[in-house]
Amino acid sequence: QVQLVESGGGLVQAGGSLRLSCIASGRAFSFYFMGWFRQAPGKERDLVACINGRASSTYYADSVKGRFTISRDNAKNTVYLQMNNLKPEDTAVYYCNTVTPDGNYWGQGTQVTVSS
Repeated sequence: QVQLVESGGGLVQAGGSLRLSCIASGRAFSFYFMGWFRQAPGKERDLVACINGRASSTYYADSVKGRFTISRDNAKNTVYLQMNNLKPEDTAVYYCNTVTPDGNYWGQGTQVTVSS
């Protein structure tokens, strides 16, 4: 079983930056793809970015390309989402996610609010 705990959300003005962190339990962290999703009020939960176990491959949604960077530190069982040049439309609850042979795991979410 995997537990995911996000942190780093908050209120920021448009153009500002935040860095989200997600700490994962479990010994096999370096084998897992890790993803960041977000869900705005009244909308579906969408994939923002993901990264493979060795951090050799990443994916970004078109809406965040060039502004967000996903990274990981396997020694710390942590995945990060650096968010720069934030826009009001980035406002959402951000969730950390991984899928292992044992299941599909989500964190509790962290709120990101971008004011205009």
